[in-house]
Amino acid sequence: MRCPFCHSPDSRVIDSRETDEGATTRRRRSCPVCGRRFTTVEEPVLAVVKRSGVSEPFDRNKVIAGVRRACQGRPVDEAQLAVLAAKVEDAVRATGSAEVPSNEVGLAILGPLRYLDEVAYLRFASVYRSFSSAADFEKEIAELKRLRPASTAGGAPHEGAPGDGDGPGPPS
Repeated sequence: MRCPFCHSPDSRVIDSRETDEGATTRRRRSCPVCGRRFTTVEEPVLAVVKRSGVSEPFDRNKVIAGVRRACQGRPVDEAQLAVLAAKVEDAVRATGSAEVPSNEVGLAILGPLRYLDEVAYLRFASVYRSFSSAADFEKEIAELKRLRPASTAGGAPHEGAPGDGDGPGPPS
């Protein structure tokens, strides 16, 4: 690590600590040339590779914006969207890859969204999976009914439902 004061290409780590529940690492460093101390914060970069081949950093806000459109007019608040985005990021990071295709991000959204709001899930899935007919909707609705826990057959899913953080959920 280059010293920010004298620009020496080397530094020595004095102390290292995980912060943000292990999401980042804070290191206290010392420059052997000028003797000054400085702190660095290291965070693993997660990149999303789009269909065009362009790579960009993962952005929770983009996940929230996309899901927010699907949730328009639905009883879903910003806190729930933030939790969903965190689950999506956790699922994508759990792949262990520094770069993930954008379609994997979409799949990671579908799982938790299915249990957050079924109507929003259908809206998102219809665009993401390019539904082309009413039959596509009927098939997806039948799958939703099949996967719906018995205790929530008539209403909103309960907290801790399957797929609410374990990745994209059951295959469809």
